[in-house]
Amino acid sequence: MTLPTSPYSFSLLLLVLILSSAFFLTTASESKAEDEYSYTEGSSTGPENWGNINPKWKVCGDGKSQSPIDFSDEKVQESLNLGELQKEYKPAHAVLKNRGHDIMIQWEGDAGELNINGTSYKLSQIHWHTPSEHTLHGSKFDLELHAVHQNSKGEIAVIGVWYQIGQADPLLSKLLKYIKSIGDDDIDLGEVNPADINFGRKYYRYVGSLTTPPCTEGVIWTVMNKVSTVSKEQHSALIAAVHHGFEKNARPTQELNGRQVWFYNPKEPQEEST
Repeated sequence: MTLPTSPYSFSLLLLVLILSSAFFLTTASESKAEDEYSYTEGSSTGPENWGNINPKWKVCGDGKSQSPIDFSDEKVQESLNLGELQKEYKPAHAVLKNRGHDIMIQWEGDAGELNINGTSYKLSQIHWHTPSEHTLHGSKFDLELHAVHQNSKGEIAVIGVWYQIGQADPLLSKLLKYIKSIGDDDIDLGEVNPADINFGRKYYRYVGSLTTPPCTEGVIWTVMNKVSTVSKEQHSALIAAVHHGFEKNARPTQELNGRQVWFYNPKEPQEEST
């Protein structure tokens, strides 16, 4: 290759190199954006377009068993046959992760399990959505926790817990300083006890999907009817920690499409004695 000898030729070559570099960077940026999603409704990467962003996410758009959903009396059937939630949790080593779109605690040790119809689902992680994704009679709550479990076949079961602004949440009180300081690097939390989460007794049960791409269906959902509380400081810390644009990271509710929704509503001791 012969190098340019005149100042004009050199300037022309430099301009070509700059333009080529700019094209490469723009293409790389656009390629990266194609694999991303957002919660901005009406945008090309918003929830209504998740199924068009990546072929592996097609079910986000055309799936018939998607989550989250709204719980209303006319769509719910009570059933005592579901029984009390069979869960046994224990302290285990965990790390705090900032996934950009949410804040997550991932257990690296055995943190216990959830048992559904004789099948054990190991607890793997929890994360938060603001505001809540599942709704009650069309109304959202300030926050929703998802406790994600997986069995030996890779099948997923998730417990959802609603929160409204009020008293501080015990688990988040222990994590607050870490949430406030987290960047993009993981934080070692040592042992974290998932039993610190206040689940309550009454719950809704239905079969749905992951609420983020790839929106995999076949997820067993257990959404607790009890509404816990979270302080304004804790709520704000979770919002401030995520990446810009994900301060509101709740997917809109999806069509039920004829699915059955059950509600476990055990009688309180005082009701049984009357």
